[in-house]
Amino acid sequence: MDAAARKEILSLSKMAHDLTESSYQKDPSIRGESGWSEKQRILLADMALHLLQTALRDGELSEENLKRNLFSILTISDQFLPGYELKKAAASL
Repeated sequence: MDAAARKEILSLSKMAHDLTESSYQKDPSIRGESGWSEKQRILLADMALHLLQTALRDGELSEENLKRNLFSILTISDQFLPGYELKKAAASL
């Protein structure tokens, strides 16, 4: 990937991340309420954008950031994919 494409993707991902994070913070749902699942989907999207930014950031890929991103994605995804023990996989990171 050339530097211009990388820079453009990172710029767009920052805008998407800001919008996603803002939406998550404005959502008043709490665990057990009907809107909780939607709030968790927003959080999952937010974590996916963090992963995108980690993967495309200049320099060496940060192992710690990658592990943190994957841990979050697996932990959140566990509620959407019961029976796959994603939290257990996340704990192994």
